[in-house]
Amino acid sequence: MAEAMVMNAAASPTIGKAPAPTGMEAALEQSLLDVGIPPRPLILERVGEEMRKEEPDFRHLGELISADVSLAAGLLKTANSAYFGFRSRARTVTQALVMLGLNVSSRAIAGLALRKVFLAVPAMERFWDASARVARVSGWLVGRLGVRDGVRPDDAYTFGLFRDCGIPILMKKFPQYAAILKEADADPERVFTEVEQVRCPTNHAIVGSLMAQNWWLPGETSDAIRCHHDAVILAAGPLGIAPASVRMVALAQLAEFLVQRIGGQSATHEWEKLGCTCRQLLQLDGDGAEALLPDAESVVLEAIG
Repeated sequence: MAEAMVMNAAASPTIGKAPAPTGMEAALEQSLLDVGIPPRPLILERVGEEMRKEEPDFRHLGELISADVSLAAGLLKTANSAYFGFRSRARTVTQALVMLGLNVSSRAIAGLALRKVFLAVPAMERFWDASARVARVSGWLVGRLGVRDGVRPDDAYTFGLFRDCGIPILMKKFPQYAAILKEADADPERVFTEVEQVRCPTNHAIVGSLMAQNWWLPGETSDAIRCHHDAVILAAGPLGIAPASVRMVALAQLAEFLVQRIGGQSATHEWEKLGCTCRQLLQLDGDGAEALLPDAESVVLEAIG
């Protein structure tokens, strides 16, 4: 699932620095503990500890990751991905860590762990496949549209993967959430998260943002998750969230539009609600999104496979 987490991340913000929570954030997180936000995987804490050292011990990290066969295999697959294009292949986890660097490695591990913590949530294969496709196309779009506002391909990929991570949390907690999700997908006018909160004590954007904070993802990513259905905030400029957060949302929304058009599945009304704002943010003309369809097709189909 995290095979596309291999883009150039030299200037990416780190995942390993724990943000200092404010009193309000702590209170909000405490109030949502019963929702079932998964705890930060221990391996992310270990990676974070090493990243904060002056001389990280890659060998020790390699031993820790190798203790989990699925994480080790996933990280090796990431390092040896044709997309990343290393001339030599990583044969050990330690080699993969050195080749990728700790920033990209930690995000790859987070992506691999994301799906793993929700194995008990039934009938979510289609959701994970859609998230993987949106993430991959988001990273591809950065290469196509250019690096802007500090958003690199791995930033866009990470956001695309975690954007809707609140959905499986709520699906696991609330038996009626599947019906709520279906209603929100089908509503052509109301904001997605407003539909959720009519019948649920919270929404997937808030829950997903809290999970991203707890997992030490960059602040721009957690802010983007929190606001990814809010057209008003996205269009607010300096009065809203950081430009990097806004751009990640716009890229993922365009990626979802392309995936749905090409794959012909899971069509929603989100592009109708947010597409105009996202086109403006990405400086695309009226037909700019549709013009990307032919080139995006191979990326979408690769992600499906």
